[in-house]
Amino acid sequence: FSLPTVTFVILLSCRWIGILALYTVHKGQFNCPGGGLLHSYLLVLLVLLACIICVLSALVYISMQGTISNPGPRKSLPKLLYTRLLLYLPEFIWAVVGAVWVSDSSVHCEKTVINAIVGTVVASWIIIIFTVIGVVIVFDPLGGKKTFYFTDSANRNLESSQSGQLLYNVKNTATRVWEKRIRLLCCCIVQDDDHRVAFTSIAELFRTYFSDTDLVPSDIAAGLTLLHQEQDKMESCPKEPEEVLCHSPSSPVTDDLDIELENAAHYMLFAAAAYGWPYYVYTNPFTALCKLSGDCCGNRPTDSDITGSDRHNFHFGSILKITGLQYRDFIHISFHNKIYEIPFFVALDHKKEAIVVAVRGTLSFEDILTDLSADCEDLTLEDVLENGFVHKGITQAANYIYRKLINDGILNQAFTIAPEYKLVVVGHSLGGGTASILAIMLRNSFPTLRCYAFSPPGGLLSKSLADYTKHFIVSVIVGKDLVARLSMPNMEDLKRRIVRIVANCNRPKYQILLRGCWYEVFGGDPDNFPTELDGRNENALTQPLLAEESLMVHRSPSYNALEDESHLNSPPQYPHLYLPGKIIHIVEESSSRRLCSSDIKYTARWSNETVFSSILISPKMITDHMPDVVLKALNSLSQEHRSCISC
Repeated sequence: FSLPTVTFVILLSCRWIGILALYTVHKGQFNCPGGGLLHSYLLVLLVLLACIICVLSALVYISMQGTISNPGPRKSLPKLLYTRLLLYLPEFIWAVVGAVWVSDSSVHCEKTVINAIVGTVVASWIIIIFTVIGVVIVFDPLGGKKTFYFTDSANRNLESSQSGQLLYNVKNTATRVWEKRIRLLCCCIVQDDDHRVAFTSIAELFRTYFSDTDLVPSDIAAGLTLLHQEQDKMESCPKEPEEVLCHSPSSPVTDDLDIELENAAHYMLFAAAAYGWPYYVYTNPFTALCKLSGDCCGNRPTDSDITGSDRHNFHFGSILKITGLQYRDFIHISFHNKIYEIPFFVALDHKKEAIVVAVRGTLSFEDILTDLSADCEDLTLEDVLENGFVHKGITQAANYIYRKLINDGILNQAFTIAPEYKLVVVGHSLGGGTASILAIMLRNSFPTLRCYAFSPPGGLLSKSLADYTKHFIVSVIVGKDLVARLSMPNMEDLKRRIVRIVANCNRPKYQILLRGCWYEVFGGDPDNFPTELDGRNENALTQPLLAEESLMVHRSPSYNALEDESHLNSPPQYPHLYLPGKIIHIVEESSSRRLCSSDIKYTARWSNETVFSSILISPKMITDHMPDVVLKALNSLSQEHRSCISC
């Protein structure tokens, strides 16, 4: 409450001063017909605002006491909130009265006085409307129902029909709440049966993930900034030799790495081109629209080669610009986009003598729903593996493209034109994950197939499938990319880390957030916040503190993970899924900033999936995932390799 309430107090104080100045300046001008009513309105409004400011100031002071996990000093906060809630009633009534008085035709005061009071009435209504919107956004419809679900659920006799039915109703209500939120966010897209199934699946996933913690968004923000500072402190410490060596591959071949980097830099153009005009405009903000509007109209394959909408031919024109291919080099282009159905194109790459299938990454609400359909699904491959687990939403997207390529004869048409070419499947982000699973499906029919997955999602393949793909898939990850580390076990681990570091910090939340904002914007040394962990003996560190117990539900999987490290031997709540294929990890080695540009030097090495078993907090965790950053890093490494060869 501290920071938003302080902002509100400042705004209301400015408004109170403005109304007081208005009353003082026009004090002698209320002798007109109806002026007495307006005079009374301003006086009562000044008193009412003064009461609200006093209550909010007390709210600020009380909310700044204690820590996130120690609410004792804030025990009077609910009373203040209820007092503020009661003050909304006279505030609303007086806003209605003010509107009626101002619109009364019998009031004949000076126009400046009327206009000034109209402004105060409008301001009152704006504040009320925004307050209602804010309450609707932050209000938790579950309310007290969480108490039954959260506490001692394992100790209840769920064999009894009454208890079992009550627990089922609470879980069902929580799922419906999340489903309504998702529907509201996706209100602008046409919804069919596939969307409804996806909404329910995603809502169930969110309900399960958030059901065992009592954290609000500001707690999570405080936890993330504390984790970032703790992580920076650990990275500044010198590593042990064994710790450095564990990041190197068992049998590194430098030549292979250089060759794969050169191929990756080439095929990343196709993966980026699949995004169409949004990527081209993003990377060429000043010239893209002029070039596209001038060049696109004449470069278009026949209508039968294109499916989906490409208004003004901007998508295809951008693909031509980015890849440098001719329109006749494209076999098939699909801009069709629904949930589990994502755009892709098939083209002839004469430079590398390859038939390239490029799959687009996340660019729409439908793509986000495909990403979030993160349940596991069995994938059975004949003569290869008995079975393996894969990401459900991405697998359905791969199935859609597989049916198009095989059943519609697209690949047959391509190999009829260029029978000696090899097949290469590429994609970035969601496209990288889809390309990887598509490559697994096509592997039996095309043994020489290669796949380049750029920044694919971390929770994609089970261990057996990930090991199988090392023969034909190369994944490229830049820096601290968040998406490459996203999996449900990693998210559970992040939740436990946030709970522990937030619960053990002895500073108020507003101090953590203010210091964290300063650190993120201006840098400096990581803050050394005192914690309850200081001074505890080593044996005690394996047990959760009382503060953690207040934030993590008893008997929940996350709480048990804090309580007993032997949870690693028990069946995991979510199966572990990994990145596909061999992994090239590109990291920023050094950077020199100039007046108008920055020169960044990158290094690349073979890595393994264990390096990506934890989410790293960094300002670059999002930007490292962007396709232009990946392409820039690959081009830099490729140019460096070519310059070394020429030397």
